[in-house]
Amino acid sequence: MSLVLGTAGHVDHGKSVLVEALTGIDPDRLQEEKERGLTIDLGFAWLTLPSGREVGIVDVPGHEHFIKNMLAGVGGIDVALLVVAADEGVMPQTREHLAILDLLQVDRGIAIITKKDLVDEELLELVTLEVSEVLAGTTLAQAPIVTVSALTGEGLPELVSTIDQVLDSATPKKDIDRPRLPIDRVFTMAGFGTVVTGTLVDGSLSRGQEVEILPAGVRARIRGLQSHKRKIDIVSPGNRVAANLSGIATSKLKRGDVVTTPGWLIPARAFDVKLHLLSSTPRPLPHNATVTFHHGAAETLGKVRLLERDKIEPGETTWAQFLLAQPIAAVKDDRFIIRSPQETLGGGLIVGPRAKRHRRFRPDIIEGLATREGGTAEQVVLTIIQEEEPLELEKLLALSNLPRAEAQEALKSLTAQKKVVVLGDMKLLFSAQGWEKLAREATQAVQKYHQRFPLRHGPPKEELRGKLKTPAKFFPHALEQLVRDGSLIEAGPTVHLPDHKPQPTPEQRAEVDAFLDRLARNPYSPTLDPLPEPDLLNLLIEERKLIKVSDDVIFLASAYDKMVEETVAHIRSQGKVTVAEVRDLLHTSRKYALALMEHLDRQKITRRIGDERVLR
Repeated sequence: MSLVLGTAGHVDHGKSVLVEALTGIDPDRLQEEKERGLTIDLGFAWLTLPSGREVGIVDVPGHEHFIKNMLAGVGGIDVALLVVAADEGVMPQTREHLAILDLLQVDRGIAIITKKDLVDEELLELVTLEVSEVLAGTTLAQAPIVTVSALTGEGLPELVSTIDQVLDSATPKKDIDRPRLPIDRVFTMAGFGTVVTGTLVDGSLSRGQEVEILPAGVRARIRGLQSHKRKIDIVSPGNRVAANLSGIATSKLKRGDVVTTPGWLIPARAFDVKLHLLSSTPRPLPHNATVTFHHGAAETLGKVRLLERDKIEPGETTWAQFLLAQPIAAVKDDRFIIRSPQETLGGGLIVGPRAKRHRRFRPDIIEGLATREGGTAEQVVLTIIQEEEPLELEKLLALSNLPRAEAQEALKSLTAQKKVVVLGDMKLLFSAQGWEKLAREATQAVQKYHQRFPLRHGPPKEELRGKLKTPAKFFPHALEQLVRDGSLIEAGPTVHLPDHKPQPTPEQRAEVDAFLDRLARNPYSPTLDPLPEPDLLNLLIEERKLIKVSDDVIFLASAYDKMVEETVAHIRSQGKVTVAEVRDLLHTSRKYALALMEHLDRQKITRRIGDERVLR
């Protein structure tokens, strides 16, 4: 299991010097950083611990002007290294970085007091006490405190040992087979082309794999993978990784994009969240305020819609929606940070990664959000289905962020409880109430069709689909279940209610009898004028009382069968037949004989060779 450490702390407190002392790698890669002695952007290094563990290290800038760069790197870390200089103590960015770690729920870390060689023991004890006090009440309240000097090396062995001890209790990164690589760096490498780096979460990536880069939705292929400058064929979640991508230029990529497998993750601009405002924030945050929204390595402007109140006071937590200026690729349970241009305001948890616009001050909405946050797998699955139905299984997995096996087990239980209806081998999901509504709408639509067209067997399937506003790919599964339930009967291209049968009126029956009698008087040369009304005529054809062989030739079914029988018998006897011979054989005219033979050709009973027909 490979894990990632991340530095945090005020500017010039020795983060980069400490990383270089631990690893031998200078994380300041930019020329400007070296000239100014100041970390501006993210730096990266790695370290092999005495236990044999290999860990990646993300070194973040401490200056207040580069907080957004710090946020781009801190999201994927397992253990925080909060660095405080002994000669300065806790400073503004110490507190801001710690607040960010707390909002991101980073619960494992080490507080490192650097530059101990510059102070006496008494001051060192005071700084240690100050650090302990500032950690209290945060996710890092139990973090050990280690004092070191990167210059003399004092305390470094103890720090390395402490890192190993903290990692003993680290939880392995989950692997739900839905990999996401938030890009924190994009560059071109000579001889290789486009390279992106990041910390992989939620699944593995392998060399040769096709990937999708979001939110743009462009495709590429992984040409090669490296971790800590070693070539690898597959990388598991929790690792720092560099991916060489073929088929895409660096100009198409940017920090904050996400590399993933194609088709499952849908970027969005609207998110349901549980929002916490830092107690240090100097003023309340009002409804519809505009802030900067940070997620992973992505950053965009966003408007906050408060769902329970008109403003949120410092230190409070509430339910909200964010409407973002640019789409981002996020999943349920991801964490986020919000900032003003000057300071970090708060952050929280994404519970709905593809949100619909909610009405404010609605208890049912709040209850649904609370279930999404803290409910059991069954409760989360049911809530999502009720809000999104009809829903495909793959979309449910993306929205719930549950492992496939856990989601399927929840669906089986909900189906057994008759709370969920699963169609097409889990391809389409409804709540019980949602399915009842669809079934009711379907039967009502068909009933109205029967009332409007009593002589027809029922509406075409496609017409019913349009009435139900059901996507084409969903409709066959829904129709199959409606037929299985006995709500509808499927009859070729149409559907009808179980008790429906076309019933002509007495007047229409009299019209039919007169028409059939007229055809029977001259069955091989029938006079069609006047024809019954179209629906009545089609009913006779559907019931096979009539056979329509062309647009203007219709025979009684009994006459048609006799004509076919005599024609086929003649061909078997003579080997062939002409239209003229059929005309004479049946004592009809060329019009009827030709219409009959062309019909038999279409029915693949006969085949035309020149002016003659033979049996197929």
